[in-house]
Amino acid sequence: MNIRNNIDKVALKKINTEKIFSVKCNFDVFGFEDKSEHVPEIDSTYKFDSKTTHSILAGFASNRRVLIQGYHGTGKSTHIEQVAARLNWPCIRINLDSHISRIDLIGKDAIVLKDNKQITQFQDGILPWAYKNPVALVFDEYDAGRPDVMFVIQRILESDGKLTLLDQSRVIKPNKYFRLFATANTVGLGDTSGLYHGTQQINQGQMDRWNIVSRLNYLSNDQESKIILSKVSNLNNKEGKEIIQNMVSTADLTRSGFINGDISTVMSPRTVITWAENYLLFKDVEYAFKLSFLNRCDEMERPTIEEYFQRSFGIDITDAKIVNVKE
Repeated sequence: MNIRNNIDKVALKKINTEKIFSVKCNFDVFGFEDKSEHVPEIDSTYKFDSKTTHSILAGFASNRRVLIQGYHGTGKSTHIEQVAARLNWPCIRINLDSHISRIDLIGKDAIVLKDNKQITQFQDGILPWAYKNPVALVFDEYDAGRPDVMFVIQRILESDGKLTLLDQSRVIKPNKYFRLFATANTVGLGDTSGLYHGTQQINQGQMDRWNIVSRLNYLSNDQESKIILSKVSNLNNKEGKEIIQNMVSTADLTRSGFINGDISTVMSPRTVITWAENYLLFKDVEYAFKLSFLNRCDEMERPTIEEYFQRSFGIDITDAKIVNVKE
């Protein structure tokens, strides 16, 4: 990971947020002139939520710690990435699943060759590296992090907090343009709905250190339909638009069912795009639905999901065409 450490020499440019994001900010927002290898690619069809974008821009502009909360499939992480892409800001995502440990974040001793001799040398983890560079670090699934990992993160939640590596007797000062973001399904109070197994309560002293907590909801059906059509342009005709509207309607029903606890799997906008692409490939909307979503759902929940499809398309799902993609 090769980013210039001498950040004072990095050229900045002022961003017209109204023009780029359709968001008016009462603070100045700057991005980098040059694009490095860790800057996300711009998705020109991405639809920004104005309030969430405003919060993320505040994080970049004023070094605020921003936590975005919302249901699965709302595009929380992608939202941060697409803002970073337009600011030419390097962005690294870390999923705090059960496999991420303190060692992964901080680093560990490793055997390396030096002057043709094997020596033990400490290798920095992702956190010390990011802390020293102009990087936006995004912790995905923040409310699923292990306790040992969460206490490491707590050290850096202060805007000017220094990272102390006790094993190395080192204290690392944050880069001037280091930024910290996180996404979560809950707001640190645990999962009272039963929808997100593996999430846990977060120390409220740590939650208090997040300067901004923003909530991101699903797009409206009309907005999502426009995005799908921009991604699958071959359906941008009268018949195709009707099919896309029905697909989005089906997805919306799965989200309502998910929120109500009726089903455990939800259709994200990405899944709808896959469904539309598979429809173009197989020329069968029902078959494409099974391949794109239904076949990975729990057997007990399929009748409910089939009902969502029937309500949107007026077509009963037939067992004859079900393909088990797991086999």
